[in-house]
Amino acid sequence: MNLENKKKPIIRMFNVSKQYGVKLALKDISLEIQEGEFIFVSGPSGAGKSTLLKVLYLAEKASRGQIIIDGMNLERISPSRLPFLRRRFGMVFQDFKLIPQRTVFENVALVLEAAGQKPSFIKKQVMRVLESTGMEKKSKALPPTLSGGEQQRVAVARAVVGEPEIILADEPTGSLDDKSAQLVLDALMEYHKKGATVLMASHNIFLLETMIRGRNIALEQGELVKTATML
Repeated sequence: MNLENKKKPIIRMFNVSKQYGVKLALKDISLEIQEGEFIFVSGPSGAGKSTLLKVLYLAEKASRGQIIIDGMNLERISPSRLPFLRRRFGMVFQDFKLIPQRTVFENVALVLEAAGQKPSFIKKQVMRVLESTGMEKKSKALPPTLSGGEQQRVAVARAVVGEPEIILADEPTGSLDDKSAQLVLDALMEYHKKGATVLMASHNIFLLETMIRGRNIALEQGELVKTATML
């Protein structure tokens, strides 16, 4: 991860649409995101927030338009290059997506194991990110024994352990109480300060108005209706 907050585009979208049958989940989205920005993607349920993140990560392919990630055109990327692209992303999901039979340490370590890192590096890096998210004392615990807020902090640790350039968080506080939500946001902000570009989707207007400092991209029925800087 580049720790310098350089002001250059890292994500560019040109007239991007995503269609499911007859429904347009995204409609002609054109957007430019600078390296190191914190972007709050807002809008009601069904607005297209999750779909926007999915087409960026290539979990879904855009129906029309072009997406450029740091100079790479997603339309032209080969299947063999896809794993390398995805390593540049860290994903945080509302439902955590932790493996229940594996410990906290093992869940986070999977990212580095898949990247072929050495065991000595994995141990050091995993414990470092668990400490940064306040979960180091739970490293041997299984996810079902943790609270929702604790599981989400583990999910954040998993997302950042590979030091990705871009973190995509899809409703990461949607099922959490205010205290747990604040801890998760603090963890995301910590890695944003280190240089990561963060896109966080949420319909929680309280977060938008009181907690997040960055840019708000508002969606409504798949359309971009507003983009504004929050000071």
